[in-house]
Amino acid sequence: MTALPETMTAIGMAAPGGPEVLRPETRPVPKPGPGQILVAIAAAGVNRPDVLQRQGGYNPPPGASDIPGLEFAGTVVAQGEGAGRFAIGSTVCALVAGGGYAEYAVVDERNALPAPKGLTLTQAGAIPETFFTVWTNVFQRGRLQAGESFLVHGGSSGIGTTAIQLAKAFGATVIATAGSDDKCTACRELGADHAINYRTEDFVAAAKAATGGRGTDLILDMVGGDYIDRNYELAADQGRIVQIAFLNGPKATVNFSRLMLKRLSHTGSTLRPRTVVEKAAIAAELQAKVWPLLEAGRCKPLIHATFPLAQAAEAHRLMESSTHIGKIVLTV
Repeated sequence: MTALPETMTAIGMAAPGGPEVLRPETRPVPKPGPGQILVAIAAAGVNRPDVLQRQGGYNPPPGASDIPGLEFAGTVVAQGEGAGRFAIGSTVCALVAGGGYAEYAVVDERNALPAPKGLTLTQAGAIPETFFTVWTNVFQRGRLQAGESFLVHGGSSGIGTTAIQLAKAFGATVIATAGSDDKCTACRELGADHAINYRTEDFVAAAKAATGGRGTDLILDMVGGDYIDRNYELAADQGRIVQIAFLNGPKATVNFSRLMLKRLSHTGSTLRPRTVVEKAAIAAELQAKVWPLLEAGRCKPLIHATFPLAQAAEAHRLMESSTHIGKIVLTV
């Protein structure tokens, strides 16, 4: 086996701030611990939590790398004690609590998955964070079933484009909200039955019309703020709302009587702080139920743009512009 370097290029930040604080720096190549693998990274996805971390609002959990990046794909180059699930030279994609914006990263082998056959490593690097998030929130917590109606806010985002494809693949009627006509068109092309431009339409009225006045069975919300009360208004009787972010803030004035009158369930979750074991359970379900869809071409990550690792700041500027449709990826 080729000897590994002692150092690598990674993206660090001396202090919280704007995109300009993201700069290449030299770091030691991490050593895999028990049950871990070391991966030479080919591509790493850029996600909203990375932006929050850069701004100082979402610190890594204890023990996690301070390097940004929650997902990557690449080639296994070393194994820690007891690791044997992936042979040296295997291509994998993985979910991590930090460390993805680098040339090398370690991950517990239970939180890695084989790179799907038929996809490039750039595509594989855009899978874990959004697919883990959508699976655990839409299908595990939200209990979406075939024949139900499902609405996802931010349908053109990485989460949204993933949620549209998976919900449609599993037999739901899919409604998406997005901020422009072009984004709505992209949502429909991915499989959404209805796409609502929230800048020009009342999404509550439009989604109720799309469901014959019944409302939606499940709503995936990353907006929060005043959307919370509007989600309660839109939800069908015994509907479920799953909260995964608060782009409009975590506080709102809400008519909670709808929660009782409609017998609603409002839950939420974060993914990053969960244990290796919890994430491993999600990974196992993804490999069994979603990997066959990826390898059959029935769904795939939608990649808007790629940037070299050293241009992480530019990738963040694009993310913050909200002009992208789908994922932004750093390539190594």
